[in-house]
Amino acid sequence: MIARTILFLLLIFGCTQKHESIDSNAKHESAQKKELYRCSMHPAVTSDKPGICPICHMDLEKVEDETTPAVAQTTANQSVEGRGAFTLSAERQQMIGVTFAQATIRHLGYEVRASGRVAFDPELFTAIEEYRQAVMSKGQMTDTLMQGQANDLVSSAKTKLKLMGLSDQQIRSLSSSKSSAMDLLLPQGSVWVYAEVFEYEVAGLKPGVEVEVDAPSIPNKLFTGKLSSINPVVNSPTRTVRVRALIPDPESLLRPETFVNVKIKIDLGDRLAIPESAVLFSGEKKFVFIVMDKGHFMPRPIEAGLKADGYYEVTSGLASGDTIVTSANFLIDSESRLRGVLENATQTPAPAHQGH
Repeated sequence: MIARTILFLLLIFGCTQKHESIDSNAKHESAQKKELYRCSMHPAVTSDKPGICPICHMDLEKVEDETTPAVAQTTANQSVEGRGAFTLSAERQQMIGVTFAQATIRHLGYEVRASGRVAFDPELFTAIEEYRQAVMSKGQMTDTLMQGQANDLVSSAKTKLKLMGLSDQQIRSLSSSKSSAMDLLLPQGSVWVYAEVFEYEVAGLKPGVEVEVDAPSIPNKLFTGKLSSINPVVNSPTRTVRVRALIPDPESLLRPETFVNVKIKIDLGDRLAIPESAVLFSGEKKFVFIVMDKGHFMPRPIEAGLKADGYYEVTSGLASGDTIVTSANFLIDSESRLRGVLENATQTPAPAHQGH
């Protein structure tokens, strides 16, 4: 009986020692797998032990474990195709010149510059009179058929005014007011200035924004007014859009057809923004490298709005306070691409072996 008990205890002890040995070996092997050394200047050169880069003869640097929760939490909608997250030591960051900035709320604005001319537009006044006459005729029609024709005339005249840049509110004021079109659209002591703005600059324009005008023929004189209208039609050959500004000129210094320089000031207000240098491009998509704790770098797709004062407005993808990379982006992106290649290689299943 005693012999059986001793034998039983020996078997249990042996199994326990065996399991502990297996666990210890597994942990040791796991630790060994994390040992990776890489050249800081040539990321493709790696080794499982310390050594020297065969290309530049620099010492290989130990790569820290990159399977941390902060990096592993990257979701599909936060990833950038072909790129992966990775870790850089502080020494290597300093070596390649990495700098950072935070996404912050900033007051943004920019200027649109264009060439223009002082204009009196007889075609516009003719179109206005046609519209007002059509509205007046419509009110006098009693016959159903005639009213339908009058409605068509009003609609046609209104469309013509809209194509010439008048807003719905301006058109309504023309039909409801008894004042002359000249008084309504061009007050006494003011002039119209027409300018051609490139199509890609139109997005931030709207009636009422501030406009500054100077004329080479009138030195040291600055005229300030407001943008009145934006033509909805793009001029195909030049890819420009005509805009009209109302400029007060009480001294009547600006004569029709005078050449002027136009500066339109766009105030975007307070927006979440990041430095222009932080934004990278993958095809038509934009992305940045966000910096997590302990030197973990992660590619993050963003939606960027207008660019102003050396900053991009960020409409999605980042929050205020997020830290992003602003320099050495080429080297950071190269490391991320390499990490993406390695991740794809490890995730691609090996082809099944077919025996004969």
